[in-house]
Amino acid sequence: MDQITPAGGTIQDARGSGLDRRSSQQGPLRRLMRAFIFLFSYHVILSRKSIRTVRAAGFRLTVRPTVFHPSFFVSSERFASFIDSLDLKGKRVLDVGTGTGILALAAARAGASHVVAADINPNAALNAEENARSNGFGARVSGVCSNLLAALSPRPLFDVILSSPPKHAGEPRDLTDRGWHAGPAFRDVAALFDQARARLKPDGRVYVMVSSDSDLDLFGRRIKEAGFRARLAREYSIFIESFIIYELVAA
Repeated sequence: MDQITPAGGTIQDARGSGLDRRSSQQGPLRRLMRAFIFLFSYHVILSRKSIRTVRAAGFRLTVRPTVFHPSFFVSSERFASFIDSLDLKGKRVLDVGTGTGILALAAARAGASHVVAADINPNAALNAEENARSNGFGARVSGVCSNLLAALSPRPLFDVILSSPPKHAGEPRDLTDRGWHAGPAFRDVAALFDQARARLKPDGRVYVMVSSDSDLDLFGRRIKEAGFRARLAREYSIFIESFIIYELVAA
């Protein structure tokens, strides 16, 4: 596989445990702000009962109840913008934790020949397929209900794996909350990197987005233990945190 790098950007080697920086320190005010944002998001946005239609990253998307909303949470659009800079022509791509399918659609737009859109939430897997059809990518994007990669067959392997896992530790309240909280010590995504390593072509790439509020040391250890090297690909800063995309390659 050809080297896949963001157009117009450079990639720096990460250091230490596999990632290039430590998690942000959260004082009382920052924790209070984070708690308020979550409670507002959960009760007003995530727990809605109706299907909504939005525009995000150049796509017209329906958002089913319990599915992560790509307009209110800007990380999805930032990651989709990054994917637009990749040359995925003819590649087989997997999007883990697809939500509405916004990243899977971005991969198809970047030239991927086939994209598997996987999510533990059955509403999300269905939603991704619906959005693929309505945006003209129905023949190249297929939704699969899967806990990480557990429900996927071991072959064929993927050229590229994408994932924007939940950014925060803590026990999720319900299916809706699994897009936000990944369990204590990020339990629900602990196997992500080992599973990705087993289903990635030898010269393949993983692109994962984490938050500066995530436990970056923990993610770094798991990435290294799975046999990957991490390189910083892109960082987007917003008011209260940064979203960081790492490219993972076999060590």
